[in-house]
Amino acid sequence: MMRILPAALLALGLLALPAAAQTIRIGIASDPDVLDPTLSRSVAARQVFMALCDKLIEVDERGGLVPQLATAWEWQEDGRALLLTLREGVRFHDGAALDAEAAVAGLNRHMTAQGSTRRGELGPVTAVEAAGPMQVRIRLSEPFAPLLAALSDRAGMLVSPRQAHVLGADFQAAPACAGPFRLTRRVALDRIELERFDGYWNRSAIHAERVIYRPVPDTTVRSANLRAGSLDVIERVNPSDVGTLRGDRRVRLLEGPSLASVYIAVNVANGPKADTPLGRDPRVREALEASIDREILNRVAFEGLFRPGNQSTPPGHPQHVAGLPVPGRDVARARALLREAGQERVRVKLSVPNTTEYVQASEVLQSMAAEAGITLELQVTETATLLRQWTAGDFEALIIAWSGRTDIDGNLWGFNACRESLNGGRYCSEAADAAMREGRTSVDPAARRAAYGRAMEILLRDRPYIYLWHPTWFFGTGAAVQGLRMVPDGLIRLQGLRLR
Repeated sequence: MMRILPAALLALGLLALPAAAQTIRIGIASDPDVLDPTLSRSVAARQVFMALCDKLIEVDERGGLVPQLATAWEWQEDGRALLLTLREGVRFHDGAALDAEAAVAGLNRHMTAQGSTRRGELGPVTAVEAAGPMQVRIRLSEPFAPLLAALSDRAGMLVSPRQAHVLGADFQAAPACAGPFRLTRRVALDRIELERFDGYWNRSAIHAERVIYRPVPDTTVRSANLRAGSLDVIERVNPSDVGTLRGDRRVRLLEGPSLASVYIAVNVANGPKADTPLGRDPRVREALEASIDREILNRVAFEGLFRPGNQSTPPGHPQHVAGLPVPGRDVARARALLREAGQERVRVKLSVPNTTEYVQASEVLQSMAAEAGITLELQVTETATLLRQWTAGDFEALIIAWSGRTDIDGNLWGFNACRESLNGGRYCSEAADAAMREGRTSVDPAARRAAYGRAMEILLRDRPYIYLWHPTWFFGTGAAVQGLRMVPDGLIRLQGLRLR
């Protein structure tokens, strides 16, 4: 278990001296990977994008879709076209105006840029065209129900075509989006500094002059610095710190449901590191799952405040498959499965992000797996590095979270479909692909639920991912902070946030 180091706390306190009233200091769990919405895949980057990059569609506190850069939308041509009306008066950070031409360029960038992790989220999009000075039409080869949900996240973030053209691959060093703040400085692993963009279309909702994001992987150190006044807002309070924050009048604790899931991802076909008993044989993966008691994991690591789970959506989500319950622990079956696979004991290198909750949970998993004959070697790694290794196939197994999407397609397709960019383990199943494709191209909710149910049955059998739990969002603020909204995607909105 990670522990508070007084030196680490002191160092953070010295670096984060008391800020002026117009500066909001936000503690996040890790350093973002790439400050480019087309290329990014980390949760930390999504937090920073909430200040940098508005989206075509926003998510409200109930998980509903509401206007942001697009003020209206309508399906056309029997679901094979989506018409978006853009907001007037929007400017990018470099001063360029948002119009249909800029929106077309931004969406096409997601579709065609080398290394884009948005391409799969846009599904069967075949063309993006201007339908008027402030209207964009997205054409599809077939109906695609998840498109609106995709446009409420990074696939709906538009960047200045001028800045993207001038900087090319260096865009992330000076990103120009249409959000309330713009980047002024980034110090890797230390801080990201932003200043208010006075040309922001919704300027009256922004009350801070500056925002500073501080990556602090240790949740207890984040909480301690909130209590000490060195941070104003922190994300993802660890359950072990909930009681302390609730009892401290200097801070507030906010709680809300999440769309997120945490899982073990297995390298089944991406390079030499897939050539392991775990990667080659689904019986070994089944044995690993059989060694895990999710209820005990939740109680020991998270004070019983999270929800055990075995799917990409939490219970209560409209597309959660109720007929696939969480399996219990069965150590005898785990050992029998290993013997079936010709293994007495198995060693697995498990890559673990260097944040408190992952380390705590992984140590519990390590103890459980050992009783079934599976030795988990924990390799603690900085999160952005781990994500790069995942993409490159430089891992045997890893534990990570996906912050979740309002539509299940955003949780499943990019990670499981053959040859998709987020599918770091290179899992591929024609049957799973067919079921997921049916779910994403149908517009009937019942038919979609049935298709995703079939997909989940295949995925739970093959186990390219072993889902473990769904967190509850606990965020903390200083007593002077007002206006923090708890949205199920777990992202901190700057609109309405202020220091009293």
